[in-house]
Amino acid sequence: MPSIASLIPVSSGPRPRDVTGIQPRRVRAVNDSVRGESSAPKDLGALDSCDKHKNVGVEREARTSTLELAARKLPLPLRIAAFAALAGAPVAFAAGFDLPTKRTDLSDADLKRVADVTRPTADFSMAEQYEAMQAGATTSVDPVTEDSFSHISANIPFEEEQDFKLGNALFRKLWVSSPSSTQASDGLGPLFNARSCMSCHVNDGRGKPPEGGPSAVSMFLRLSRAARTPEEERAIASADILNFPDPVYGRQLQDLAVPGLAAEGRMAIRYDEETVRLGDGETVSLRRPHYAVTDLAYGPFDALTTISARVAPAMIGLGLIEAIPEADILGHADPDDADGDGISGKAAIVRDHRSREIALGRFGWKAQNATVRDQNADAFANDIGISTPDHPDAHGDCTKAEEKCLDMPTGVQKRLGEEEAPGPILDLVTFYSQNLAVPARRRASFPETLKGKRIFYETGCISCHVPKFVTRRDSPDKAQSFQLIWPYSDFLLHDMGDGLADGQQVGLASGREWRTPPLWGIGLTRTISGHSFFLHDGRARDLTEAILWHGGEAEKARNAFSALSRDDRAALITFLESL
Repeated sequence: MPSIASLIPVSSGPRPRDVTGIQPRRVRAVNDSVRGESSAPKDLGALDSCDKHKNVGVEREARTSTLELAARKLPLPLRIAAFAALAGAPVAFAAGFDLPTKRTDLSDADLKRVADVTRPTADFSMAEQYEAMQAGATTSVDPVTEDSFSHISANIPFEEEQDFKLGNALFRKLWVSSPSSTQASDGLGPLFNARSCMSCHVNDGRGKPPEGGPSAVSMFLRLSRAARTPEEERAIASADILNFPDPVYGRQLQDLAVPGLAAEGRMAIRYDEETVRLGDGETVSLRRPHYAVTDLAYGPFDALTTISARVAPAMIGLGLIEAIPEADILGHADPDDADGDGISGKAAIVRDHRSREIALGRFGWKAQNATVRDQNADAFANDIGISTPDHPDAHGDCTKAEEKCLDMPTGVQKRLGEEEAPGPILDLVTFYSQNLAVPARRRASFPETLKGKRIFYETGCISCHVPKFVTRRDSPDKAQSFQLIWPYSDFLLHDMGDGLADGQQVGLASGREWRTPPLWGIGLTRTISGHSFFLHDGRARDLTEAILWHGGEAEKARNAFSALSRDDRAALITFLESL
């Protein structure tokens, strides 16, 4: 088995030779030298034996390193008094949850080492060591193309490549309605939004609004209502349920159906243009979306049902996000804004789909899933209508009110398993999803990029878009073990203000709260996906618009961006485009 590298600087010791199996000529492709300096390693060290570099950092007031915060601010064991901010209902306290407050996978020496290396830098004269390798040794250094989000993690052992390729084939697989001669592929729907995972995540990238076209394949509408009774409130507060579906249309509006069945309805979008004047007098037009549903086939929505538009997120780096220790994410949480900085960051507390144990949510626009597997199983069930061991109902999101849907044949083949996508299929798609590589940074050490990075830090963006983490040393997937990664997210829930509010509660996330999305790969959106639409519903047509939509806890950073000169704003965007 080849060595699996970790790009974590140590304070002393010799720099080893490259033992990662990544060819030096490929590494040089991301060494964007400026005046002889490089933002990527000239040789990649084996686990626990990198170069002498020690990161120079600065401590933000009342927010030091992740581990220092965990030790200073949180009791042992952690008892989170999480708020279940019910949409349109009084705030309710969540039940107490035991979650780790300190990493147990590291020695004291390594705890200090991790705290040092993840502390935000104060030196913007050059790129930080290994900064271009933003996903550690898993980073892809292949040339940038429209397939740059579809590469396997660079340090995956050869014997695991087969599972990745099989998972890729299943990710692209087009499911068909039942009954069919292709029995291993039938089971689609009966109500659905897409026929394959790749239909939503084109090139493993992000989705987009339909933009006047007939299809909204990579964007859909979530349906739910808030709790009506104290019992329902307690179920949400204890993380037993995320919210309550529409009694007729379920959890998601399916705008496609198998032959012989009517689709549920169609998404309708109208935009209003709103002009925003920046500090230097320049104006930017923002488009405010208004969502509705037409052609409802099974009667009206419940009076309390809310709709929320969501585009498919990019697929890269998911396994690394899963490998971030809970304690390190919780170390950034400050639900009561104890430090008075206006940033309250709240943990999303959910339950693992299989074990039903309490877990930290980190996937989905409202962090409603704790694991990549849970996220995939939800997508199979709701987006495609395919049953898995985690969601065994072969009729997907059909409700009791949709009787004809429940009468349609399913794709369960007893000789293959009890579900339309039996365990091995879900396992392979999950492995593929966990090991899609993050591309290397471009121009990370260029002066304009470094200027933009400094402005990004100084305007307070890193209060939520936390630059760095170090993954677990005992990660089940050794390729993701003990990696220094740069996702630029805290993976917490934040109040983003009225402008981005959808009014829809998801677990402990209120109708104003969203998970901080990771930023790695954001600069390649047009290359990968062929568009530049951002935010949860794709309303922003470029990164400037995305920033200007920030409100609530992010309003201070948004206003700081708005007050910048045109050149400084352009530098900040240049930095984002390098990610």
